[in-house]
Amino acid sequence: MKDVLILASFFILSFSDSVAQNSVKSTGVIKEALPESAGVSSERLKRIDQVIQQYIDSNWVNGAVVIFLRNGSLIYHKALGQDDISQKVPLKKDAIFRIASQTKAITSLAAMILYEEGKFLLDDPVSKYLPEYKSLRVLEKFNETDSGYTTVPAKRQITIRDLLTHTSGIDYPSIGSKAMRAIYAKADVPSGIGILNRLLATEMKKLAALPLAHQPGEKFTYGLNTDLLGYLVEIWSGTSLDKFLEQRIFEPLGMKDTYFNIPKEKQHRLATLYTEDSLHHLQKSPERQRGLYADYPNRNSTYFSGGAGLSSTAYDYAIFLQMMLNGGRYNGIQIISRATARMMTMNQVGDLNMGTNKFGLGFEINTLKGSAQFPMSEGSFSWGGYFSTTYWADPTEKIVGQIMTQVTPNSHGELANKFKVLIYQSLIN
Repeated sequence: MKDVLILASFFILSFSDSVAQNSVKSTGVIKEALPESAGVSSERLKRIDQVIQQYIDSNWVNGAVVIFLRNGSLIYHKALGQDDISQKVPLKKDAIFRIASQTKAITSLAAMILYEEGKFLLDDPVSKYLPEYKSLRVLEKFNETDSGYTTVPAKRQITIRDLLTHTSGIDYPSIGSKAMRAIYAKADVPSGIGILNRLLATEMKKLAALPLAHQPGEKFTYGLNTDLLGYLVEIWSGTSLDKFLEQRIFEPLGMKDTYFNIPKEKQHRLATLYTEDSLHHLQKSPERQRGLYADYPNRNSTYFSGGAGLSSTAYDYAIFLQMMLNGGRYNGIQIISRATARMMTMNQVGDLNMGTNKFGLGFEINTLKGSAQFPMSEGSFSWGGYFSTTYWADPTEKIVGQIMTQVTPNSHGELANKFKVLIYQSLIN
């Protein structure tokens, strides 16, 4: 009997040690690993190179940086193609990309850090912290001839949760509905990308005077919600958004290449921006296009857009996503609690839909129906950016995947979905 107890104790201690080692591995610093050690086929991974090279050879993209983590290990990280076609400059893995709307998830995390500090509750009205938002109105009729409009009172105030889930009724300049684009243009409300000499506080207070596109909570409408959330982060924290992100997220996680304004010594690493002509032929973006400077991350902006302002590398953003997969923990540092990470990556919009999917607190959430369209598991969280960057994280398969290109507009954006398929076809267990 004594021998049995000793043997049982040995197995229990061995199991506990194994769990502890696995926990450390999954929350430690990302390290390279052989594909087969993570259940990935080296041979099948070659298909990624082949497909992306086909797009490069077809002159559909100039190049791409791709990254694939599994079980917290770096399985695949490559730069393919050229950063500058005319100068024959190869694209490098440490290229800094304009990530645009990939900024939203990071700003949402910043807000949830302050949520955990008791600064607010999710269903607090925005007007509790910004009185300008107390008596909002909703668009009723719009006159295309002069951009005039009539409104009706909002049935309720917008909340912090509404901002995190894009259900407030706040729309987007440039890419929003026709009526709201005109209304925002007339009021000179910026979209957030490449804005240089403005202040977040000024623009977000200006936004409060304009109508909502619909009643709060009734629809998912992608809009300036996260820019407003970024301003609230400044109010709650008492510091500027750029400093808060740097001090509370980037420095603790070791994200050394993520900025609103790229420092001078790294500006040469900004990826070249490409666009298309009228025949969809790839060409280098002019210095200024549609009011946007191609090199805006190098121009020392004072406008810290929480919805679209950051630039980053594929590796830096992979760290952020791995932290979320780890339940808010990375390299021994707990950025947010496991419970808060769960809330951010679950359905927060109830019966509202985004196609077949849902939305959490800053992320699109893959549903069972969504997992029938593409191979990401139910519960995977994802998004992308205006300049053709796409990411996702899969908690079931423990995958982080990301493809970064710099082309807008992009007639061949299906490459991002092909990349997803190529990642999953490489799995062997």
